[in-house]
Amino acid sequence: MVSIEKAMEGVDTVIHSAAVISFLKKEKKWMDQVNIEGTANVVNMAVEKNISRLVHISSVAALGRSASGMQINEEKKWLDSKLNSHYGISKQKAEMETWRAMAEGLNAVIVNPSTVLGFGDWNTSSCRIFKNIYEEFPWYTEGINGFVDIEDVAKATVLLMESNISEQRFIVTGENWSFRKLFNTIADGFGKKHPHRKATPFLASIAWRLEKLKSLFNGTNPLLTKETARLAHTSSYFQNDKILKALPGFSFTPLQQTISRACKKYIETVNEVQP
Repeated sequence: MVSIEKAMEGVDTVIHSAAVISFLKKEKKWMDQVNIEGTANVVNMAVEKNISRLVHISSVAALGRSASGMQINEEKKWLDSKLNSHYGISKQKAEMETWRAMAEGLNAVIVNPSTVLGFGDWNTSSCRIFKNIYEEFPWYTEGINGFVDIEDVAKATVLLMESNISEQRFIVTGENWSFRKLFNTIADGFGKKHPHRKATPFLASIAWRLEKLKSLFNGTNPLLTKETARLAHTSSYFQNDKILKALPGFSFTPLQQTISRACKKYIETVNEVQP
């Protein structure tokens, strides 16, 4: 709390984006501490310091998952379900802390990005997708999810920060794609083989167990977990109408363009580190 208090000295606007993204059972406690307790500390200090504006970067995972393939917008109510990842649960509880602070007078808005795509550390978060495909991970599913360019998330965040909008949430997503389409497009960007093994629910249950066993021997995190295997078979369609209406002139980058640009940067990075 001391470090948060010091960071907010002389500040009038806060963008709270710190979070742990993980689907590993061993990191649940750490995720709760950062995502839930950390958010509570930030918004509490914002209220105490009379911060004039706060933007909380949440996630569509905080809206909850549905097996029905329904269209998901900002009005979706959270429902307890085995489809919800622990990450999603932690982000939902973090949002509740922000809503509580808004009830206490904090001027805030919530941003709910879908799966973010772009260039970054491909050993962490959703950037790991690019590394998996670069290494020709063979499995794919027909599940559907929302994806968005990292730069679009940043632009939308700044525009909302500068607006007078308060006590609302906004889904920030570009397009809804199948995981197979996403993987194939990334593979094309790298000049790699398309994933060619369809992971049915049964095969996925075997695959994540094998990945877990392999990780125990090589000391690395598994490429596939029980939670990610389950999520890969759901079909979630996220709507972006609200953010487009709220921010006239704002538009989303086509995913094809996002992926092409990111792949080129990843290839450049790989070439730089190779002898």
